[in-house]
Amino acid sequence: MSCQQTDKWLDAYLDGELDLVRTLEFEDHLETCVDCRLARDQYRALRESIQTPGFYFDAPTALEQKIRTQVRTPKQSSAFSGWRLLPVAASLAGLAVFSFLFVEMLRRPLAPEVVAQQVVSSHIRSLMASHLMDVPSTDQHTVKPWFNGKLDFAPVVKDLAPEGFPLVGGRLDYLDGRPVAALVYKRRQHTINLFEWPESRSQQPQKTFAIRGYNLVHWTQAGMNYWAISDLNARELEEFVRDEER
Repeated sequence: MSCQQTDKWLDAYLDGELDLVRTLEFEDHLETCVDCRLARDQYRALRESIQTPGFYFDAPTALEQKIRTQVRTPKQSSAFSGWRLLPVAASLAGLAVFSFLFVEMLRRPLAPEVVAQQVVSSHIRSLMASHLMDVPSTDQHTVKPWFNGKLDFAPVVKDLAPEGFPLVGGRLDYLDGRPVAALVYKRRQHTINLFEWPESRSQQPQKTFAIRGYNLVHWTQAGMNYWAISDLNARELEEFVRDEER
């Protein structure tokens, strides 16, 4: 399967509309193509953001009925029809304004609570889809250069093996409306995903979350946004974060 075919069938794949053969061909291609995996993750993140409370709502049933009524009204005269179409025009204008505001909201950084849900989803996907790493390596000098040309920033990559959190690799991911670096660490049999991307706002203190059995820690430091997530207990994950902050 080519990249052009995966682009054509991406919507159908995410909606579960492909047959078994096409689905397997699609997923085989994703295993070997970083660009197509990134496109898939971008689509998924957008769909999840749209369905998040605050971004998604059901339009009133009366609105559709009102528009249909106005459109089906027989034409009386050019002047009279113009007056009858004013409510429809107003509705369309309102829809245009809403669309503009919606696009502007998507361009802004999402609230931490919304990003936390995205982090959990990305963490689970990385474990379920056998796509934990694009570059498996315990060497920070191998992992860091791998991101060159794939991101518009250089991620901070630390070797925390002496502290009991060995680096095992990294990959590209997609959060908060942009590509990000995902660094993978281990603690015994537990996986830690550390997501990084630039942050223009002032430094923020740590904030912890517990979602669906996973512990998360969010903080900003030296112009970078950090999210750490694992099924580790909260104490050990905070120990990892302290080592990362040094």
